[in-house]
Parts: sequence; structure tokens; C-alpha cells
Amino acid sequence: MVGKMNPSNSKAEAKAQSQEEEEEEEKVTLKRFLKWAAELGVSDSENPKSCSSLGHSLAISFFPDSGGRGLAALRPISRGELLLRVPKSALITTYSLSKDEKLSLAFKGNPFLSPAQALTVCLIYEINKGNASPWHPYLLHLPRSYSILAAFGEFEKQALQVDYAIWAAQKAASKAEYEWKEASTLMKELKLKPRLLTFRAWIWATGTISSRTLHIPWDEAGCLCPVGDLFNYASPGEDPIAFEGVDNLQNDYAKEDLDTNHSQRLTDGAYEEDVAAYCFYAKKNYKKGEQVLLSYGTYTNLELLEHYGFVLEENPNEKVFIPLELDIYCFSSWPKDSLYIHQNGRPSFALMSALRLWATPPYQRKSVGHLAYSGSQLSQGNEICVMKWIAKKCSAILKNMPTSIEEDKLLLSFIDKIEDFDNLREWAKAALALGGEICNFFKASDLKRDDESSSRSGSGRTKMMIDRWKLAVQWRLIYKKVLVDCISHCNDIINSLSG
Repeated sequence: MVGKMNPSNSKAEAKAQSQEEEEEEEKVTLKRFLKWAAELGVSDSENPKSCSSLGHSLAISFFPDSGGRGLAALRPISRGELLLRVPKSALITTYSLSKDEKLSLAFKGNPFLSPAQALTVCLIYEINKGNASPWHPYLLHLPRSYSILAAFGEFEKQALQVDYAIWAAQKAASKAEYEWKEASTLMKELKLKPRLLTFRAWIWATGTISSRTLHIPWDEAGCLCPVGDLFNYASPGEDPIAFEGVDNLQNDYAKEDLDTNHSQRLTDGAYEEDVAAYCFYAKKNYKKGEQVLLSYGTYTNLELLEHYGFVLEENPNEKVFIPLELDIYCFSSWPKDSLYIHQNGRPSFALMSALRLWATPPYQRKSVGHLAYSGSQLSQGNEICVMKWIAKKCSAILKNMPTSIEEDKLLLSFIDKIEDFDNLREWAKAALALGGEICNFFKASDLKRDDESSSRSGSGRTKMMIDRWKLAVQWRLIYKKVLVDCISHCNDIINSLSG
């Protein structure tokens, strides 16, 4: 007697088989890509091999909890050691791509585009060539989508919940649309395939340029760097050297806000004229098997989301902004972007300075202004007043948010399990348990309501939307946690001063 096959098991097996086939195909594609890069002179060795650009110091590996595909150390690597060299001839720039006669003539007739727009058009034009492009092996391994802010739909924008983040997403999308329309005439002249003339294609190309280009001195738009763009991001940590000579500072906030302005401490690679190549160096020691990371510079999580399409749960460069009364800005000369809360919950040096002065009676402000700007406490009562105001403000923000920290954690857990839902009945159960946001997602996505067997992420667009939704929830959860930590910090200061 032959038993009936369980449909869910059959579906799981088919999915597993499909995934294995995709992984195998990706391995073949990457092998060809690394061989192609080696032929251009890209290498992680002083004595490069022609069969692959990697294999001496680095290897492509997968890190599910820290960026996905990245580069792993094949041996112990010492700080300061050269990791990878990419010759100038292998860098993809507006100059190298516009050697195409047709493209060059088109640019001469449309000189108004920005450097970033020009490189975006070049990239799309190169994609249009397909296999005929000399850069095809590189283009083939690029991600199929990006989760940068400009790609956020209205649902994902609102899921950020915080006004300045929603505004940043709206601004990014508007800017991308404006630049696309501005470049459309040129792209039509180039007779690109219809699908490459769409806003969706422009967003993809913009995401590629935004998230993968590296700085070069001769082009503001930067360059695409084969193999070099496989490094995942590590935020710059505090460098003890950066704080030499500031031990005499009385206020700890000053150390946290200190800007060293030394770019060599913030990035791990640069174009070197003497060797005509982009060179990458290790900024720390790595053990065999560890992921080798690259610092792109200092970014807040909202900036990482805008330009790269990810957030960091632990980001030492995170800045959380809270709404301030207008007169607070009037009583200080600090720039608005310096008035924030650090990821650890401590108000910035500038925010404390501005609030101390604001909480001082008007007739005393002139006499104590120099103390406030130096970071000194003005009085015990003033400090307690400031800390109470910050704690109250943070509490009010949290209270007025559409969801709590606990609800966001539950929602993230649900989003991670979406692929386990086989039909709309399961969706309905989740919606009842977690509330309206899931219902809003259902309405905003392209899921078929009348199909009981419809897969919850049946299309690529829905999958991308889910990814962006998850990022929005992660961002707002980090924002709320910082506010909670700030309340705890303020209460600790109040208790210590009151005691």
C-alpha cells in the first residue's frame, strides 16, 4: 500500500532542491567571475595566479548573521597587511565605460547630468549590451535588488514611524525620480531595452552606484571595484589614538563627540597613484576563517539604510534625534545635527550644552554661557532639571509611537517566519495576533486575497517589499531602544545627584 505524499513535505523538498540548484549555479558564476578578475590583474597575492583573483589570503564565504556573502581570511592576517590590489584598468568608471563611441556622443549632447547620474546611465547602458559587455562577468554577479531608502514604497516609509526618517525616505525617493526623469531623454536616445528605461531599473542602478562605489580622486561619482566590493561593512570603532591629548577634558560627552577628521582612520582602502591600483589593507588582526570587513566611513543607521540598504544593531556612530522646542535652537549656536542621543543613551555634548543653557533663567544665561559651551555642569539643580526634561521627552515619544518595543520584536519574529506560511488562513491568524500593520502590508503587497493556496511571498517584488519592511522595523526598534537607554541614563544621573 502506497501512502499519500504530504503536500507540505513535497513543497519543502522542492524548495530545498531549487535552493541547492541556485547555490550551485552561483558557485559556477562566481568561479568564472574570479577567473575573469584575475585576468585583469585583480589579486590578493603578491604573486598572482591566473586561475582566480582570490585564494592566497581571502576566499568568498557566507556569513548569515553578518552581511551574508563576504570575504573570509584563509590564513592569519596581520594589521596593516595588504589584502587586495585592483589595478586601475579593472575599475569601472564613467570614463572607462564612456569610451563607447555611441555613449560618448550621447553624453556630449546631454552635458547637464551629475557625475552620479552619468555613471548610472553608463551602468544601465552596459547592462543593455548583455553578453557583449566586457564587464558582463562582473555585472552578472551584482545583486538583483537593493533595499536603499529610495526603493521604499509608501508602506515601508510609514513603517519607519519616526518623522525625520519618513521624511528622509520621501526625499530619497523624490530625488531618485527627479534624476531618472532628467536622464530619460538621454537613455531613450541610446535606444535601451524598454525594461531598462523604467524607474525600477533606475532604482536598481542607483542602488548599485550608491552601495558599491568607492572613492577615486578623478571622478566624484567614484568607481565600481570588482572583488573589492565583496567586503562587508564594519563601522569604525573608537581609536584610542584619536583620544590622545584629551584626557584633561572634564566631560565624558566631549570624548564621545570628538571628531578626529583623519580619513585614514575611517577607511581601509584607497586608490594609490604609485602602483595605479586600488589597495585594501587590514585594520586589525584576523584569525583564519574570520570575516574580513571594510570600513566605508562613519554612518548613522539611517544613512546606512539610505546609501547601503542595511542597519547595524550595534552602531557606535548611531545618532537618535528627538523633537526640540524652537527656543532651544535660539539659545545656542550648535548645529541642529549635533543635538542628538548616542546609541548608548547618552545625550551628545552639544545637546547637553544647549539644554543646560536653555534651562537657565534668561538673566543668568550671559554669565554662564561660557561654562555651558565648555561642557561644564552649571549647577546641581540645573543638571537635574535637564535630565528630567530629556527623560520626560523620551517617555512621551515612546508613548506616542504606534507600536511598542515588545510589539516590534514580535513583528520581526513574524517577518522572519513569513516563508513558513503556506496560505492566507495562516496570514489571517497572524494578522489577528499582531494587529493592523500586517493587514496594511497585505493591502500594499501584490498577494492575491482570493487565492487560499497563494504563497505569502509569491513574487520577487513582494519578497523585496518584505525585506524593506523588516529593515524599517529594525530601524525603529533600535531608535526606541536608544530612547529607553536614555531614560535609564537620565534617571541614574538624577538619582546620583539627588543622593
